[in-house]
Amino acid sequence: MLKVLGAFWGLLLCISGELVFAHEDHKDLVEEMVVYGRSLEQLGRASAASSGQVGDADIQLASRLRVGELVESVPGMVATQHSGTGKANQYFLRGFNLDHGTDFSAHAEGVPLNLRTHGHGQGYLDLNFLIPEMVSTTQFRKGPYHASVGDFSSAGSVEFLFYDQLSEPVITTTFGDDAYRRGLIAGSADSGAGVLTGALDITRYDGPWQQPESLEQYKIQLRYAAPLGKSRAYFDFQGYQGDWDATDQIPMRAVRSGSVGELGFIDPDLGGRTDRYAFNASFEFPNWSLNAYLLDYDFALYSNFTYFLNDPVSGDEFEQRDKRRMYGVNIGGRLDRLSDRPISLLWGLQSRLDNIDELGLYLTQARVRQEAIRTDSVDEFSVGAFAEIEANFTDKLRGILGVRGDYYHWDVGARQQVNAGSGSDLLYSPKVSFAYRVNDSLEAYANWGRGFHSNDVRGATVSVDPATGELLDPLDVLVATQGAEFGIRLERGEMFNAALVGFWLAVDSELVFVGDAGGTEATNGSKRHGVEANLFWQATDWLALDANYTYTDASFDRAPGGEDAIPGAIGSTGSMGLSAVWSNGITSFVRVRYLGPAPLVEDESVETQSSVLVNAGVGYRFGSFELRVDLFNAFDSNDHDVSYLYRSRLPGESADGVEDVHFHPLEPRSVRATLIWRPAPAK
Repeated sequence: MLKVLGAFWGLLLCISGELVFAHEDHKDLVEEMVVYGRSLEQLGRASAASSGQVGDADIQLASRLRVGELVESVPGMVATQHSGTGKANQYFLRGFNLDHGTDFSAHAEGVPLNLRTHGHGQGYLDLNFLIPEMVSTTQFRKGPYHASVGDFSSAGSVEFLFYDQLSEPVITTTFGDDAYRRGLIAGSADSGAGVLTGALDITRYDGPWQQPESLEQYKIQLRYAAPLGKSRAYFDFQGYQGDWDATDQIPMRAVRSGSVGELGFIDPDLGGRTDRYAFNASFEFPNWSLNAYLLDYDFALYSNFTYFLNDPVSGDEFEQRDKRRMYGVNIGGRLDRLSDRPISLLWGLQSRLDNIDELGLYLTQARVRQEAIRTDSVDEFSVGAFAEIEANFTDKLRGILGVRGDYYHWDVGARQQVNAGSGSDLLYSPKVSFAYRVNDSLEAYANWGRGFHSNDVRGATVSVDPATGELLDPLDVLVATQGAEFGIRLERGEMFNAALVGFWLAVDSELVFVGDAGGTEATNGSKRHGVEANLFWQATDWLALDANYTYTDASFDRAPGGEDAIPGAIGSTGSMGLSAVWSNGITSFVRVRYLGPAPLVEDESVETQSSVLVNAGVGYRFGSFELRVDLFNAFDSNDHDVSYLYRSRLPGESADGVEDVHFHPLEPRSVRATLIWRPAPAK
């Protein structure tokens, strides 16, 4: 289907005689001028020192090994990978090992991207469907202080916005090491009263692993934007198909013995596939907006974390399956000047239904199902309502008072009837923020709020472990969080800004990765506190620098003196990027990312390594063409991207297996060259 749609879109671009080349009003670009979203003024607008936006040059100049690294434009956010490229990334922020989502949420033009009650892990956040060249802006928030975002948003959230129109059509071809190949065609064309914008993206990649990834990705994106009286309408379609083989994390002992290389594998049959089709219709009226969306999603993942621990003959390989449709409607608006003094009201209503036909867990051998451990069907409905009142108490002091209410209802159909059932839950989350304008260049912020994440609703109806027969206690579905932060933001026009934040966050029940189960598990409550520093400096017309550093102390809620470290909670992260754009057509970019050590066990007796990664890129534009070369892992570091500690068994080992560090290394140094052609505008 995607191949047919892609061919149609390519033909449309080729025969259209009315290509258009202007950005929409709120995403303007001036020719020959670099616009950094990080430089846009936030004083008097932002509600917290930790919120902001990135866009345009921030996104397009960056070197990215994987699509999921789009989130690394959020200061302090890190995206790694412990499996194949087609799988969702592993995310880290503010001392959270977020697994594939959990306490970090993402939206695209109002559509939620985290998948709750997912076959692989709660809050599964797969960004592989995005086409980076179509993303104009990312808006980010941190902490549970913002009423407009709900589930999975306690550590932070991000919203991806797309271009209504591209300034010029583009055809891109990329070749690189390890059989990397990518083709992109994108552009805009007048259509009726509006503008049709779209892109087709095809990617192939084998990766550096001893077993090739054989990654195949097909993506298509279409957006139609048109006036609607005094309002505006947008219609979006996205299609994505991805297939890949995977080299998952491997045990350290196998590498030390020489039986497996650092780029080797244990089980040759791992990997997966994802099909994702989404439609979104949005209408922007003078004081309010409405959008409705539909998602069709099909996912299968084959994993084997423990090798031969549970089955010494056939092995422990398993398949996780998720097939669903998701429907949603959002309505919201803003009312300004409610009294003589500036007072505004932001309000919204968000509804969502996940109709999950199949949630399956199967024992497999060479991807062939041997036994069904659990098969379920789930209907999960939620509605969230929020309101925020912002008032200027004085010329210098602003205050924001918000409240959010979320209602969830679920109905679980299980293969074992004892684990079926239905239920509902309701949670209220108040928020309050203050901003004080110290002077023309400095603003101080204080924020407090409650938030939440949802658990897999099957945990609320389960009575018996389907694998072991063990009796289980049900889990709460809505888990409250509470956080606060104090921060300052300094701005010197569009050339310099910096923010310093101290934050605290408590979670009633932590979601942590469990290696031998291949998913997340709800555990004790936790708390985190730390500091975060961010900086952007446009040193000259052609040179810009951005940097951030975060330190976090994270621990479980335990008695004093107990073993309370949170496995995978990285204590410190940092990054620095330099971007240069010269008038002679040359551009360059370099980014350094630091990931500090993290405990792998609660007594901190085993820790991960720290890692340093350097990526760089250089480009030259001449006429309608641009040549770009990107260098990834420039110093060929063999640090680990991800590490876990758990028990596994290799052939010949004792039946109890061996507790060991299992890791996935950074991909070795690689080079990719991109040729970009921007056809001249039609006369």
